[in-house]
Amino acid sequence: MDRTRARITQAAIELHGSIGPAATTMSAVAERAGVTRATLYRHFPNEETLFKACSAEWRSANPAPGPDQWSAIPDPYDRLRAALPALYGWYRSAEAMRANLLRDLAVLPTPVRSGIESYPRTVADILDSAWPRRSRLRRAVIVHTTAFETWQSLAHEGLSDTEAAKLMVGLVSTAAGTRGIRAAGRPDPKLSVPPLRGS
Repeated sequence: MDRTRARITQAAIELHGSIGPAATTMSAVAERAGVTRATLYRHFPNEETLFKACSAEWRSANPAPGPDQWSAIPDPYDRLRAALPALYGWYRSAEAMRANLLRDLAVLPTPVRSGIESYPRTVADILDSAWPRRSRLRRAVIVHTTAFETWQSLAHEGLSDTEAAKLMVGLVSTAAGTRGIRAAGRPDPKLSVPPLRGS
């Protein structure tokens, strides 16, 4: 990547991560990158092209866990225990940027916005598909566990990613129709209860 283009891209990433896309102007990016507006527009003719470039660069440096890796784990609880700590670890490392992007979704280019919104749903789909039957309540809880806002709330209460993941596995277990989880983490069949109403 051209050095000037790379400097502009990095300046935009830094501003998106600190003040957010909505408050980031082309003038602010040019000033932070140490270039003139004319130079900036030579490399990026509009905000959308700049945002797509900095989004691609940031994703390359901060890759989200690939959901497909978990689909090969047959046991639903093993799948949850593998996925949630990895997901929460990524949320922690990307917290400032993701919080700003979610807050400013309305100003993002449609492809970028769609990707941000669809990722946790894709994770939820893969986690929920491990169960042999569909359950509305279990699905709702799994969607809740994969939400950035859920992780953020637990993290701000002082929970580690491991603690938050264990808590959420327990919540999914309840929604799936079990009262407890054995030491190995799987539902104890002796503690099974009828499905919750509406599941």
